[in-house]
Amino acid sequence: MVIGAAARVAIGGCRKLVSSHTSLLVSSQCRQMSMDAQSVSEKLRSSGLLRTQGLIGGKWIDSYDNKTIKVNNPATGEIIADVACMGTKETNDAIASSYEAFTSWSRLTAGERSKVLRRWYDLLIAHKEELGQLITLEQGKPLKEAIGEVVYGASFIEYYAEEAKRVYGDIIPSNLSDRRLLVLKQPIGVVGAIAPWNFPLAMITRKVGPALASGCTVVVKPSELTPLTALAAAELALQAGVPPGALNVVMGNAPEIGDALLSSRQVRKITFTGSTAVGKKLMAAAAPTVKKVSLELGGNAPSIVFDDADLDVAVKGTLAAKFRNSGQTCVCANRVLVQDGIYDKFAAAFSEAVQKLEVGDGFKEGTTQGPLINDAAVQKVESFIQDAVSKGAKIILGGKRHSLGMTFYEPTVIRDVSDNMLMSKEEIFGPVAPLIRFKTEEDAIRLANDTIAGLAAYIFTNSVQRSWRVFEALEYGLVGVNEGLISTEVAPFGGVKQSGLGREGSKYGMDEYLEIKYVCLGDMNRH
Repeated sequence: MVIGAAARVAIGGCRKLVSSHTSLLVSSQCRQMSMDAQSVSEKLRSSGLLRTQGLIGGKWIDSYDNKTIKVNNPATGEIIADVACMGTKETNDAIASSYEAFTSWSRLTAGERSKVLRRWYDLLIAHKEELGQLITLEQGKPLKEAIGEVVYGASFIEYYAEEAKRVYGDIIPSNLSDRRLLVLKQPIGVVGAIAPWNFPLAMITRKVGPALASGCTVVVKPSELTPLTALAAAELALQAGVPPGALNVVMGNAPEIGDALLSSRQVRKITFTGSTAVGKKLMAAAAPTVKKVSLELGGNAPSIVFDDADLDVAVKGTLAAKFRNSGQTCVCANRVLVQDGIYDKFAAAFSEAVQKLEVGDGFKEGTTQGPLINDAAVQKVESFIQDAVSKGAKIILGGKRHSLGMTFYEPTVIRDVSDNMLMSKEEIFGPVAPLIRFKTEEDAIRLANDTIAGLAAYIFTNSVQRSWRVFEALEYGLVGVNEGLISTEVAPFGGVKQSGLGREGSKYGMDEYLEIKYVCLGDMNRH
């Protein structure tokens, strides 16, 4: 592994951020983190799972102009690998490969496709440790959490291996005696799947699983920040028997890759997870070729804690909903709305729980919160906190960069947040929990719905009647009641308003990759 100047500066910076009597200890910790990451990357490379080339037509290839991009470990700043930086030409070839493979892949029986997907699932689970290590290396989340993502991501492949055999049509009672009316569901064609960096495996399998199961072929564009996990998963897909061209992976020049996918008439469907701003641009660019589009976009999730909530349940659930992946998920609790009667008690108990979170390199035993993805993410968090404090909010806990340096940020709780502050209106995407006071149930619903987003929401109450009233009134695609972790492969995932279109996961996720064809059969013997 190459250790670049950025890494050397970071390790030096780590020394500067602590007092002289502890500087030697922290410097040693930084070096230990570096050695752990280096050892892991070397083992992954020797295993064949650390791929650096793109996958087109079943072959691993470099970019045509031999350009590369560097993939960094956010915990250390070290360069993990140089991967192929692809663009228009490579993407067009990947599309052509998928288009050619579509005919044969879509004509396989559902049972045959199911067997291939099942083998892929088995391989993902067999290599969950290595895949988890890759996720920690390039994305930064704690290893235990990363392995959890692998299991979660693999579950979509298992689920759709089974669901492939359940794509049913209909027979419609005809209005004429000499006709028979049929409805078929058929694969839409080539799919362009654009995935984000925060879940390098799960956001890909959640798209590729139903696409392949339904008979579609796919061109995947992983994030330039985290392409290695996608490439490793693709390697295992080849080993499982996914045929050449059915699954392609290109990464590098995002605008060129995106434009090629959107302008191609052979690509019939775009699926994207990412920011609302980018989603809107993709939706507009898909219009000239009238592609089917599914978008899972930004959120502004409220976690609503009512006076009658079980305090322990509310603290535990909100902690899980807020600080998973260091707050870098679209369903993270972005606003914690707490009713008057329990506000101070919740603030104290929640802050105590947050204080116990262990910040550190994801490979370090006991770490529960890793780094943010890059410095731009830290700067965004800092700007939101500065805005809130300038408008009267008070920091209870954290509120600054962590002494580890790099992009580590202290888990933060901030109270007396109001709806005129940035963190009330926009996604923080970091480990900051803003506490907002409300008085009545009606106030909570109004505050929760006062946003363009509508992805996830959370409610904590011991009243069954209240839970029904509130979750029915909330303008969100996902609602957790007394639960902070609600994603599962068997349930539909997606939002309303400007949080997106369509659903992923569950039986409903298959429909995103299928076209409905109506067939009218006349009397064949009529002359």
